[in-house]
Amino acid sequence: MLWVSLGESVGFLVPALAQLTFAGSSVLAPALIFAGAAEGTVLGWTQATVLRSRVPALNRRRWVGATAIAGAAAWFIGLLPAEWAEVWQRWPAAAQFTAGILLATVLLCALGFAQWFELRRHLRGAGWWILGSAAAWGAGLAVFFAVATPLWQPGQPGALILLIGVLAGMFMAVAMALVSGVVLHLLLRRKESPRQQP
Repeated sequence: MLWVSLGESVGFLVPALAQLTFAGSSVLAPALIFAGAAEGTVLGWTQATVLRSRVPALNRRRWVGATAIAGAAAWFIGLLPAEWAEVWQRWPAAAQFTAGILLATVLLCALGFAQWFELRRHLRGAGWWILGSAAAWGAGLAVFFAVATPLWQPGQPGALILLIGVLAGMFMAVAMALVSGVVLHLLLRRKESPRQQP
C-alpha cells in the first residue's frame, strides 16, 4: 500500500503543476491530459513493482503502458463536463443525469479495465479488478473532494491552491491504495492460472 500511495501522490503532482502553470490558457486541457498520462506512468510503475513480487510473470511494460493510456483517458473524460458545459446544460435534466452517470462509470472503470488486459493473463477472476479499481478510485476521489473543497477559497494564491491540491491528493492516494490493496489481496488468494480468464 505504501508504494502505491507514494506513486499516486508523486504522479498527481504532474497534473497539479499543469493546472497551476496553464490555468486560464487554451492549452490547459491538453496539458492535463498529457499530465494524466504521466501520472498513470508513475502509478503504473509502482503498482507493477508491488505486483511483480507476487506475480513475477507480470509484464511491467504492458502494465505501465495501459495505466498511462488509461490515466490520459480518465483526465479526458473528467474534463468533458467543463469543456462542453454550454452544450449539455441545454439538455433535459434526465439526459444530463444519464450522461453524468455514464461518464462517471467510464471514468472510474478506465484504469481497472486497461489493467485487466494484463492481469487476466495471470489471475483467475481478474475481471473483478475492474470493479475493485473503480471502487478504489471512487473512494479516493470522494476523499479528495472532502479535503480540498472546504479548503479552496476564491482569491487564494497559486502556491496555496497547489499545496491544498497536493495535500488532498495524498489523502486520495492513501484511500485508493487501501481499497485497491484489499481487492488485489483477495484476487491473489485465488489460484494463479496462465490461462486467460474473463
